[in-house]
Amino acid sequence: MEQNPYAPDFSALPENLPVFPLPGVLLLPSGNLPLNIFEKRYLKMVEDALGTNRMIGMIQPRGGDETRLYDVGCAGKITEFRETDDGRYLITLTGISRFKIDEEIKTNTPYRQVRAGWTPYKHDLEPSPCLDLDREKLKSLLQLYFSSQEMDCDWKAVEKAPDAKLVTCLAMVCPFDPKEKQALLEAPCCKTRAGAFMTMLEMAVKARKECNSCH
Repeated sequence: MEQNPYAPDFSALPENLPVFPLPGVLLLPSGNLPLNIFEKRYLKMVEDALGTNRMIGMIQPRGGDETRLYDVGCAGKITEFRETDDGRYLITLTGISRFKIDEEIKTNTPYRQVRAGWTPYKHDLEPSPCLDLDREKLKSLLQLYFSSQEMDCDWKAVEKAPDAKLVTCLAMVCPFDPKEKQALLEAPCCKTRAGAFMTMLEMAVKARKECNSCH
């Protein structure tokens, strides 16, 4: 069982949350997401977050339209921060908990804010269970998938990582489309997410084989 060291008590989660809409970007509880911040509105968002609870909500726009957001995102805490010579912020968000948008708040800030509903995802703050992954099957699928995507992999790190941490990391880095990323985010629990992730790998590998056979 692995406890997120950055997770606050459930009662300490903020009612209002700044949100950063990015298509195809997935943050999961306990996952680490590096971000390069350069837009003025999001520089301000990071500064304000650093001055309060250090929390930012990552969420995807629907269909690439930034004005329409999915209902569910994941809040992360700024756990690393560096300012560059050209005024950018390089930060790492560590995933804390998913949230549901109860409503968007009218605000004077240049970035958007929402009233966050945490209750459906209270279990995100609990230690991650062992998932009993079929490691051999997963490794076989990953080898085929990474090869098709021309991606490198640290196989020693894969072998050493606990099940829940491995699925979280792989789900975040694999270049699935935004709808697939959202499905992984909204999976009811870690075990369901692991099953969905394996299915997506299988489908991607199968599609690649069928595509290659047509040429």
